[in-house]
Amino acid sequence: MSFDLQPVLKGEKLSLRPLWADDYDDLFAVASDPLIWEQHPASTRYTPAVFKTLFQESMDSGGALIVQDAQSQEVIGSSRYYGYDEGRSEVEIGWTFLARSYWGGYYNAEMKRLMLEHAFQFVNNVVFLVGPQNIRSQRAVEKIGGVRGGSRVDGSGCESISFKITSDFFRVNGLSQNHSQKDSSNKRGKYAKNIGFSCSSSKAYSAKDRTRI
Repeated sequence: MSFDLQPVLKGEKLSLRPLWADDYDDLFAVASDPLIWEQHPASTRYTPAVFKTLFQESMDSGGALIVQDAQSQEVIGSSRYYGYDEGRSEVEIGWTFLARSYWGGYYNAEMKRLMLEHAFQFVNNVVFLVGPQNIRSQRAVEKIGGVRGGSRVDGSGCESISFKITSDFFRVNGLSQNHSQKDSSNKRGKYAKNIGFSCSSSKAYSAKDRTRI
């Protein structure tokens, strides 16, 4: 069975669907605040020129998803499946960001749960690649059950820390309770915050900026 990299996934609080070209303005409205990238090596992604490159890369990837509030249908972020490897029974989840008012708590946990449930219909392993200096994202992956597995270099030569969640672990444990049971009413203002994982191959950035979300 072939991996569907751009499914429609529906939860109680949010939904995910394939990224469309006409999502640009709505997604840029989420990503355009500098605070979303303040701890991220690619710190200029809030600018139109750099975001345009990121958006086109997302479109070209064939695995990018838009995240919407289930009630209002407002665009609140994006994520991506990438690097499906049938032989290794593996896929990566990365390039994730949500509006700050939805960051953490129930919304992030539901998004990850939906994406993991879908992925484990096709593979046994889901990988998150995190930049060595991105401590916040490393902790976020560990909170949902990611197990550190050493370093990995991607096609652009960027070294990242690899975390893995297996289908066996997820079937027994689901998501970590500390991550999924936070109060979903804990809002953090109107801006967005980066909760992403991994290392970027975008040609728009210098080598030091090649960090995926």
